[in-house]
Amino acid sequence: MTATAPQIPGYIPGTWQIDPIHSDATFSVRHLVTKVRGRFRTLDGEINAAENVLDSSVRVTIAADSIDTNNEMRDDHLRSADFLETGTYPTLTFASTRIRPHGDAFLVDGDLTIKDVTRQITADVEIGGFTPGHDGVPRAGCTATFEIDRNDYNVNFSKVLETGGVMVGDRVSVQLEILAVLQQD
Repeated sequence: MTATAPQIPGYIPGTWQIDPIHSDATFSVRHLVTKVRGRFRTLDGEINAAENVLDSSVRVTIAADSIDTNNEMRDDHLRSADFLETGTYPTLTFASTRIRPHGDAFLVDGDLTIKDVTRQITADVEIGGFTPGHDGVPRAGCTATFEIDRNDYNVNFSKVLETGGVMVGDRVSVQLEILAVLQQD
């Protein structure tokens, strides 16, 4: 049985370039007794929107050293060998392998690579819509969310506190807000 994709009003097949200025990659992770939120300032990628949305593909590349938690000392530590090791592994990448319908949204399976590890993840993706931009060129928007265990990607820094807790949690929640521009032939 073939899965039926939800109807997407205004859907336009084609090649869409992720707009790095109007897109955002954010994350949150437990730190001590609260959560730290951060973002990556540099990302790009491409969405190949097929006639049947389930045959589409997505590729996203994030510059690892663009991490920003609004704390320069912490950001430098996150770029170090304790965490992302950005001097050796300059990018984080995602490449979709399958798209499935999920109610009014989609599940996008794909390969997430952080440092020297590639693992399959599933992102919940909600389509925000399609609209012409100020220049008349179509824009598309979506939100993708997923969670990873940082230890699965050799991001293993850990410090146990005297109270028995840990300095940095293992689970990282990620959200991508993507605005893409239809590429003109």
